[in-house]
Amino acid sequence: MFEEYLKMLEKNALIRTIRDRTSARGARTVIGGREYLNFASNDYLGLSAHPALLKAATRALESHGMGSGASRLLGGGSDLHGELEARVASFKGTGAALLMNSGYSANAGIVPAIASEGDAIFSDELNHASLIDGSRLSRAVTHIYRHRDTEHLEELLKNTPARRKIVVTDSVFSMDGDIVSLKGTRSQFKGTPAPFKGIYDLCLEYGAVLYLDDAHATGVLGGGKGSLEHFSLRPEPWIIQMGTFSKALGSFGAFAAGSPDAIEWLINSARSFIYSTAIPACVVAASLEAMEIIDKDTILLERLWNNRERLFSGLKALGFDTGESETPIIPIIMESVPEVLRLSERLAAEGIYAPAIRPPTVKAPRLRLSVTAAHTTEDINALLEALR
Repeated sequence: MFEEYLKMLEKNALIRTIRDRTSARGARTVIGGREYLNFASNDYLGLSAHPALLKAATRALESHGMGSGASRLLGGGSDLHGELEARVASFKGTGAALLMNSGYSANAGIVPAIASEGDAIFSDELNHASLIDGSRLSRAVTHIYRHRDTEHLEELLKNTPARRKIVVTDSVFSMDGDIVSLKGTRSQFKGTPAPFKGIYDLCLEYGAVLYLDDAHATGVLGGGKGSLEHFSLRPEPWIIQMGTFSKALGSFGAFAAGSPDAIEWLINSARSFIYSTAIPACVVAASLEAMEIIDKDTILLERLWNNRERLFSGLKALGFDTGESETPIIPIIMESVPEVLRLSERLAAEGIYAPAIRPPTVKAPRLRLSVTAAHTTEDINALLEALR
């Protein structure tokens, strides 16, 4: 049934394969019996194998068991779930928070809960697939604005009649590593510097809800608190933030943070929350421990950004196209799929794991390099030398 489709993918060098590791996730990974330097992980602070997380998960496993057995609304949650939600709300500066099973299921459930028929969604053209799918499920009319182009967004907001307007965007774009324009900056218009509004101001002016996917910003930007803190912006009641525990926090799962009314509405309407088995308590315990660490340990974040600058400057010195990267996600953008596959294979031969990213995930093929706090100077130098 699918043979013809698979042959087409293979012909265009677009077929994907799974390569499972046999080690903990970290700066090094073992795949197929071989150890690689790993530059393909979102474990930005290197917490996934942190002894404190492992101990917290073990204690909760012994006290609460493994599986949850039911959804939160059917009693599948634990006291740890509520504790983590309170911790997230305090961390993000919001009135409440809600645990979700993953970033994908959060976006696929929350967007249809806050937007429906008669509403208008305004979505950045490079938003994550989960935001795109959530928008489709909502039955609202979705308007795509050019990537990070707030002037185009304002034009759409101004000229689109709707019952409700919802702006949906990543804060850090996962394939390019650039940061959303929440605050106004300055641009060139007919040769004259002219200020333009950031998304935050546009939502205020046009009465729009802002749904912010902070998955790659939580633990990374704003001293770890995310993109609003990065831009010194308040978490207003008309903003809902989604974040994940599976990246910088080294655990698993996701959360929504917002006003108490918004969170209560999600509890009663977000289908991916209502109909999903609760996250196991041992995983929640690991996330609690991770939040404790990033609240107190600034060294990991400093190391992450020092490593990011070292790798980024090295790539620029070698002449690679790194796009508009501003974060530990640094793409090497290539001209063709065969070219990026060859580069990935050459790096693998040198013991460096950096898989090729190809269409339809991205328009321009690339290596998506992720540097972490766990990488050493020697690790980064080894990657740069291999690329040189």
